[in-house]
Amino acid sequence: MKLLVRATNWVGDAILSVPALGAIRKRWPDAEIFVLARPWVADLYKDQGLVDRLIPFDHRGRHRGPLGLERLARELRAARFDSAVLLQNAFEAAWIAWRAGIPERIGYARDGRGPLLTKSVPVPAPGEIPAHEANYYLELLRRAGWIESLPEITPVRIRVETEARERAEKLLVAAGCPPNGLRIAFGTGAAYGTAKCWPANRYADLARTLVSEYGAHVLLFGAASEASVAAEVEQGAGTGVTNLIGRSAIGDLPALLSCCTLFIGNDSGAMHVAAAVGIPVVAVFGPTDARGTRPLTPHLSIVQRKVACSPCFLRHCPIDHRCMRSVDLQMVLDATRVWLAQTAAGGKGATVRG
Repeated sequence: MKLLVRATNWVGDAILSVPALGAIRKRWPDAEIFVLARPWVADLYKDQGLVDRLIPFDHRGRHRGPLGLERLARELRAARFDSAVLLQNAFEAAWIAWRAGIPERIGYARDGRGPLLTKSVPVPAPGEIPAHEANYYLELLRRAGWIESLPEITPVRIRVETEARERAEKLLVAAGCPPNGLRIAFGTGAAYGTAKCWPANRYADLARTLVSEYGAHVLLFGAASEASVAAEVEQGAGTGVTNLIGRSAIGDLPALLSCCTLFIGNDSGAMHVAAAVGIPVVAVFGPTDARGTRPLTPHLSIVQRKVACSPCFLRHCPIDHRCMRSVDLQMVLDATRVWLAQTAAGGKGATVRG
């Protein structure tokens, strides 16, 4: 049997869909499983033992535009897949699978794509399944008849090969990060939008405190679109900061974060990757619901101030961004100190919620 899985486009969603990929592998242990994904997502699944082959969806190159999508469909048709599972919700995902002539096409019935699917699965109603997003992907498999029930969600881990970590260490040292000592990763942006971002000046204050009190070195991670925010943090912090924005690819992120002691950041893809490589995470939540998108790790502190309009799930706050501005420096610092104390003691404790 030859299976195609269309992965999600967002890094965080890709991490949260790992339990579904594991369930597919368990259901079809002898199948050839291929994943079709944007390049930055495909890199996350490399060497994880979940799939047999990665197919990069080069939407900015050979698969760009209508002619590019036709080219992709022809390539998939030549591979002669038996079944396609569409974890991505877009109409385009169903169109490509249909155009590729894949006999069985499984996906949620949304975005007008139902007629293109052979198993058009109803979208779960609010409150119908457990809140966490990982269950959304697993429920697709359950309703398709591939699993009997939703399994217990366990921590997601990404394996980092020794060679990858050694390359990451060399990159960090070359970028100006000391080879030894306490390294704290910051994820100061969020691809989804500015509403999820704790103010840059508070990240700068936090960095300055951690450098002066703990002798820490702060590493700034994020996409090129977040460069201005990272620059503000770097300038405000003063010393002890290495800005890695634009100096590494998403595929390098697991190895780079595995070289750090702790991650502090917004609800973002980097947050999920940090959790998946096993380092403690201090996550600042505001407009999104931590019950649905918290990292799947026991080594987690969620820092959040409840306000009446949260969660709103908006990309940009139309008022005063009160959910994030009400989270003060001391709240994040307190959560951070807990993990630093446990790290110094050589242990990792249970979840701490701020």
